[in-house]
Amino acid sequence: MSQRIDYATASPDGYKAFGAVYVYLQKCGLSKELIDLVYLRVSQINGCAYCIDMHSRDLLKAGVAVDKLVLVPVWREAGAVFTPRERAAFAWTETVTRIAETGAPDADYEAAAAQFSAKELADLTYAIGLMGAFNRLGISFRAQPAAAVAAAKA
Repeated sequence: MSQRIDYATASPDGYKAFGAVYVYLQKCGLSKELIDLVYLRVSQINGCAYCIDMHSRDLLKAGVAVDKLVLVPVWREAGAVFTPRERAAFAWTETVTRIAETGAPDADYEAAAAQFSAKELADLTYAIGLMGAFNRLGISFRAQPAAAVAAAKA
C-alpha cells in the first residue's frame, strides 16, 4: 500500500493547527508517558499502523519497558503493570474512541472523574480526540509506518 498524499505538506496550516493542540498537551500537566500510552491505545483501536509504530517507538525511547508496552491492548488483564490512573485513562480512551457505540455512559465518566481533575479529564479527552483525528488522516492517506519504510528499503 502506498501513501496517497502527504497531508502535512498538502495543508500545512491545518497540520500546524493540530500541532498547536499537540504542543499544548505536552505541557498540560498530564505526564508525557500517560499521553503517549493513550495515543498508542487510540491508534490500536483505530488500526493506524503509522501511529502505532510512532507511539511505540516514542514510548520505548522514553524508557517504557517492553513488558508494559506489549500489554497495552490487554491492559485489563495486565494487573499491576498499569497504575489505577493509567487503567482509568485507558477505559476513558476506549469509551471516547468508540463513542458511536458507547455513548460515553455515566459510569465510564464517573470512573474517569474519580482519577482525574476536571481539567485533566478535559485534557485527556483532547488527547484522545486529537489522536483520533491524526489516525483518520494517517489511515485515509496511507501514511507509511517507519518499520514498513525500513523493510521496503531492505
